[in-house]
Amino acid sequence: MSGQLVLIADDGAVRTLTLNRPQALNSFTTAMHAELRAALDAAADDAGVRCVVVTGAGRGFCAGQDLNDAGMSSGEVDVGDVIERLYRPLALRIRSMPVPVVAAVNGVAAGAGANFALGCDLVVAARSASFIQAFSKIGLIPDCGGTWLLPNLVGRARALGLAMTGDKLGAEQAQAMGLIWQCVDDAAFADTVKALAHRLAAMPTKALADTRRAIDTSAAMSYADALRLEADLQRELGHAHDYREGVAAFLAKRAPSFRDR
Repeated sequence: MSGQLVLIADDGAVRTLTLNRPQALNSFTTAMHAELRAALDAAADDAGVRCVVVTGAGRGFCAGQDLNDAGMSSGEVDVGDVIERLYRPLALRIRSMPVPVVAAVNGVAAGAGANFALGCDLVVAARSASFIQAFSKIGLIPDCGGTWLLPNLVGRARALGLAMTGDKLGAEQAQAMGLIWQCVDDAAFADTVKALAHRLAAMPTKALADTRRAIDTSAAMSYADALRLEADLQRELGHAHDYREGVAAFLAKRAPSFRDR
């Protein structure tokens, strides 16, 4: 099935959501936000989905906010309200998905589009793709989680450099500095994303989601509190099917069949 602004396609347990405004480099509008949030909610509620891939149609991933949408260029719009209504819920939805989320960055990812990608669990980028913190060019600060993501991913110095200059960062550079998981040649991009998504879909999904939760939560914790969180999550996971199945498969030297979500 597909919506006009977000295309939805299933391949086994992998669901791909494609931002579909190629004529505008898939920049965000209020309407596209609504379709994307609905598609993410539907994937979260569908027990048959075990991995989500987000990508863009055409030559771009997402160019950020469309400044022609909803009077954004007039200077009369409350930009903070736009963040509260649209971008904050989107960023939190990604971080609360019960399955791994892969950003397949096929082209330019700018502004909120870049930080939307960086908020996903794993970012795979085509070598020709690029990342731009474009906010300083229009007198704003990084949003869609950028002020948290950038320093946590690459440190304060690089975060400030990327955010203040707004310079274009190539995918290869982004991988080298730890901003993204993987940069691959354009010719291998689609196959690499597909293989990774299906690999994740076959893994213990709930454990992967709890891994994200533990890593994100522990960033604001003391070491002792992080150890307590590990114990709490391990206690829960240790009583679940996937742990018993994983151990049994290991001992029997067979492939496991995970099902928890």
